[in-house]
Amino acid sequence: MYTFVKAAYSNTNIYKIAVSVVIIFLCLHLSAQDYPTIKAKEGDGIYSVLKRNGYTPDYLEQFMELNKSKLGKNNSMIIGRVYRLPLLVEKSPEGNNPTVIPESIPKKKVYEIFGRKYREITQKSGELTGAIFYLMSGHGGPDPGAMGVLSGHVLCEDEYAYDVTLRLARNLIERGATVYMIIIDPNDGIRDEQFLSPDKDEVCYPHGEISFSQLARLRQSTNAVNELYALNKGKYQRLVVIHVDSRSKKENIDVFFYHDKRSNSGKILATMLMQTFGQKYSVHQPNRGYGGSVSERNLYVIKNSYPPAVFIELGNINHFRDQQRFIIPDNRQAVSNWLRDGLIEDYKKSIQ
Repeated sequence: MYTFVKAAYSNTNIYKIAVSVVIIFLCLHLSAQDYPTIKAKEGDGIYSVLKRNGYTPDYLEQFMELNKSKLGKNNSMIIGRVYRLPLLVEKSPEGNNPTVIPESIPKKKVYEIFGRKYREITQKSGELTGAIFYLMSGHGGPDPGAMGVLSGHVLCEDEYAYDVTLRLARNLIERGATVYMIIIDPNDGIRDEQFLSPDKDEVCYPHGEISFSQLARLRQSTNAVNELYALNKGKYQRLVVIHVDSRSKKENIDVFFYHDKRSNSGKILATMLMQTFGQKYSVHQPNRGYGGSVSERNLYVIKNSYPPAVFIELGNINHFRDQQRFIIPDNRQAVSNWLRDGLIEDYKKSIQ
């Protein structure tokens, strides 16, 4: 059972133990040394300070750990406060292996939840290192959500929303993020078919049977997010909820975004995603135009979840043009890519 998309491979514990031993050794060996420090000035954020001082984004978590008692809301830096910088890993004279860390993180990791074709992931960057995302696809289990028909095939919201969510999860992990899948299908990895066969075996994180009651289902998934949020307190955390809408067959809609009216961070996130989609459409379909929107909505999950959240509708499952947005596998991938790009921008701005 794959209950969340966090590293799950045989060498993980060995690696953690090795790194822990090295860290203990370094603490003893370097106890007499001082960490380099900087004094925060106006406009400083963690990301910009690290970059200005020659650090890569891989040092983000170390910086936050060193200064966790000094950071403000959403890990902001406070003007005039002194912050410690991590110790840079020095290269050996031959320029080969680092002299501090005895082994590097494996380049490839395996996540069975993505299916046989997509289970191996090679991290492409560290730009989302330190970011935590909770990804929740709509409905699942006994509830297929909205349903449409195309060429004699029944289209179920939960299957298409889940596939886009899986693709987004993979995209985020490739950039160094920690990702939790809240709705999980144990055997449906990323699928490249147009028509996705429906089933009812989805579970809610970590491995709970999804309730028949709508309110119970909403509470179940929201509670799962909130419990994880408490464990990761102090870190950048965002909840992304992905659905497919159901409207008249004549109503063509764009991807649009909801946020809770009390959440300014949720509004900023939703706006960033909408702007990203607008920019992407202007490049890839310049004559099309984009009519997506951001608005407040009183939805149970985003209203009651602790992390800032965005609720996304991918399109109208009953409209032919909207159906192409999630029926065609390449389009599902494009949607997940654009969501990834918007989330990266939101993260970068939050740590500046």
